[in-house]
Amino acid sequence: MLVIPAIDLKEGRCVRLEQGLMDKDTVYNDDPAAQARIWQEQGAELLHIVDLDGAFAGVPRNRAAIQAIVAALDIPAQIGGGIRDLPTIEGYLQLGIKRVILGTVAKENPALVKEACRLFPGAIVVGIDARDGFVAVRGWAEVTRKKADELARELEGYGVEAIIYTDIARDGMMQGPNLQTTGDLARAIAIPVIASGGVSSIQDIRNLRALEPLGVAGAITGKAIYSGALDLREAIRVARGGA
Repeated sequence: MLVIPAIDLKEGRCVRLEQGLMDKDTVYNDDPAAQARIWQEQGAELLHIVDLDGAFAGVPRNRAAIQAIVAALDIPAQIGGGIRDLPTIEGYLQLGIKRVILGTVAKENPALVKEACRLFPGAIVVGIDARDGFVAVRGWAEVTRKKADELARELEGYGVEAIIYTDIARDGMMQGPNLQTTGDLARAIAIPVIASGGVSSIQDIRNLRALEPLGVAGAITGKAIYSGALDLREAIRVARGGA
């Protein structure tokens, strides 16, 4: 199982939010590329980037910072936030991004997800963000009546590389991931699931690793590794099977 450090970008800086609220942000580094190198040096094999401004605007907003991160890294990175058309996907891949994460568009235009998977095989990930089990879109500002597991099942057969499942109520709250819903989702689909939201302790990593046979392939962590509550090196070691 992979442990994937997150870099959330707001106005070119590395921040973390609580429950996706833009007015509840903490700035952790004014130099996202330098922060990316720190996570790489601590053993990360994949970096998770979110363009928070882009998620709300519906178009990319932090391209310069993203370009600097990619240039600074030897490991692959995945990017999400405001990606809602094929040219934007292609642009990020040409920039050197390994995987592009589609969120809002997966709910509103699943045909585009299918076409993106055909054009860019192995490069498309879908982010399903849920509040009380229902899919949230547009930077989590709107909650739909579509159930998260229902949307995931609809994506079967498209060629989606992975699904990142975020329980919004847990995000940035340091309360642990929602193991029940994450496990249920992984069990329901053949697409690998990456857990996100609340991953904040070594015990959380152990608990998620126990779900690996169900299809949980990774865990994204942010606030915990920035605050020091979770040691990234140790988390990676445990995720790989260490005691």
